[in-house]
Amino acid sequence: MKQKHSLLRNNGFQTFATSILCIILGLIVGYIALLIIEPSGAWNAIINVMKNFFKYPSAAARMKYFGSTLAKTAPLIFCSLSVLFAYKVGLFNIGAAGQYCLGMGVAIYMAICLQCPWYLCLICGILAGALSGALCGVLKAYCNVNVVISGIMLNWISLYGMNMLLKPAMDPAGKDTYRLVSKAKQAILPTLGLDKLFSNNQYVTIAIPLAIIVAIVVWIVLDKTKLGYELKATGNNPNAAKYCGMKENQNIILTMILSGGLAAMGGALYYLSDIEQWNVNASAVPAMGFNGIAAAFLGGLNPVGSIFSSYFITHITVGGGNVDLSHYCAQIADFISAVIIYLCGFVLFFKTLINNHLRKSEERFTAKERAAVKAADVKPEGGNK
Repeated sequence: MKQKHSLLRNNGFQTFATSILCIILGLIVGYIALLIIEPSGAWNAIINVMKNFFKYPSAAARMKYFGSTLAKTAPLIFCSLSVLFAYKVGLFNIGAAGQYCLGMGVAIYMAICLQCPWYLCLICGILAGALSGALCGVLKAYCNVNVVISGIMLNWISLYGMNMLLKPAMDPAGKDTYRLVSKAKQAILPTLGLDKLFSNNQYVTIAIPLAIIVAIVVWIVLDKTKLGYELKATGNNPNAAKYCGMKENQNIILTMILSGGLAAMGGALYYLSDIEQWNVNASAVPAMGFNGIAAAFLGGLNPVGSIFSSYFITHITVGGGNVDLSHYCAQIADFISAVIIYLCGFVLFFKTLINNHLRKSEERFTAKERAAVKAADVKPEGGNK
């Protein structure tokens, strides 16, 4: 019985199984919504959402659009890492969206207005997000201000602050900033030949391997180092950590600095890839920061798991543009993602159900063993009745 349940009791397996369950349930709910809107094309629509770049008959076209999906996955990985890093330390960094804005805004300003090289733009963008995270950390550590409150406020401050900063970088022909390829070629991220692997897709840059490397580094820091242990101990029980000599306030601030820097790095890398331009009249905080929350929880709050969950969310989001727009809207993929995000909140609930079932099953098995021993009148070893 123990061998039978050993796999089910494994925390990693439970996280993987419950995440798959959330995905399946989300797709089922999305399919039901499609049936309600237009039953005749529902099956083809859900298939097209899942196909994404696989819909193209040419291998070259599939590789090209696969590269674009990966390019859009990279910033989501950074945002998910930002959220899970803070969450592991008992903090909920809902300000990742604002930090993402800061990384984007400062990087674009440095590139177009100051004509700085890509690495300097990236470093300054990261520092801007880290500074925002530090402010949340200081308010939490010394003023006991909830990081959710300060993070939400800074989201809007960051958004409108970056809009004002980027006005000089706006293309007069539209509402977006200039394309880097036209005004700041020196700031475009190098591809290191990766673009050739994806049918010369110029948006496939070092951002993709960097995202994977950083995810692995975050995993090592959290699970394999003394610093990671102290940070998690501070989050689990601040009083106990303080009693053991750990620097509670410094750990909170350091966590938010690293968390803010990760989100900002995602924003900077994405826009330095020149895959998209920023609308300086934007009135909504980018969804990337909030999607990072979904990717973090769907990945089981594991840095490596966040790579796969981020790709899946990006895959179906991009695939939403493949539905028949005469019957459905492209936002159906966002709806499916939202359902999956909602169900991610029940991951712990599902895991609790599994553990309760295993416990009751083992209790029944133990009761049967005791009944068999009593029936056979077996004496306990080392004693008499």
